[in-house]
Amino acid sequence: MKRRAQAAVLGDGRLHLNDGPIDLIIFVDDSERFKEVAFNAAAARFATILDELCEELPYLRSPSGDGRPLPRGVVARRMEAATRPLGAARFITPMAAVAGAVADEILAAMLSAAPLRRAYVNNGGDIALHVSDDAVLKVGLVSDPDAPCIFGVAALDASCGVGGVATSGWRGRSFSLGIADAVTALAANAACADAAATLVANAVDLPGHASIVRTPANHIDPQTDLEGRLVTRDVGDLSASDIVRALDRGEEEARRLIRAGSMRAASLRLGATTRVVGTLMRSEAPFLDSQQPMNGKREEGAQWRLTSASS
Repeated sequence: MKRRAQAAVLGDGRLHLNDGPIDLIIFVDDSERFKEVAFNAAAARFATILDELCEELPYLRSPSGDGRPLPRGVVARRMEAATRPLGAARFITPMAAVAGAVADEILAAMLSAAPLRRAYVNNGGDIALHVSDDAVLKVGLVSDPDAPCIFGVAALDASCGVGGVATSGWRGRSFSLGIADAVTALAANAACADAAATLVANAVDLPGHASIVRTPANHIDPQTDLEGRLVTRDVGDLSASDIVRALDRGEEEARRLIRAGSMRAASLRLGATTRVVGTLMRSEAPFLDSQQPMNGKREEGAQWRLTSASS
């Protein structure tokens, strides 16, 4: 087996892990001893994840649903577990949860090695997070990674029941069937958040609208799990009523997923308009409005920013 995985501690004390398309930023808030133990556990588990996933790619690219055998790999099983309950009502494959499932697996390895106070694993904006009973993590949301400006913030503690956040949209690194600039889902784990964000972003849409440019997914990437389904490549001018109609469709899907227990809450962004769906146990609203520009260096590809907060 080839060893490609790279690990480096960044200047700010976070751990950077990279192997091909998987790029993780890992944060731990605890003693130096526990932090070192957790980082070593993360690097050790990370070393084989990409190879494990590649061994089962045909399965992971096929539609999720009841009646088929489970995959062999641990991360692959996390992906299938997050998407299988959704497959009866919507087209979805385990690949919709791959980034979140990888983040979940690395976080699980860290927590098995050390009892951490706070930690997160950020996989390109899909994030597995952990907060102990006396800790809080603030999560900030931006609509466009290329022009970062925080428009929402959530302070998450252990009572929220949120272990993962994930963002999907037509501008992101993965294909989308919809036109959302960004849909961010909060769920029990990152794999579930990843899958839910994908479906809600697909639902924010205006089928047949003349201002939307679409292309068959397999014309762009012959290996895509979406095959010939039309994916969004550009969104032109939309009227205020267009935006309302598209967000209505996304909100309906978000409420369906919340009722089904697939996620806790979501933020839907299209143009300058944001919809918030769902609530968290600790607050009447999961996001606090903000228009403050982000300070500091941006994590490449990350659409959520996590910052420290005192308990």
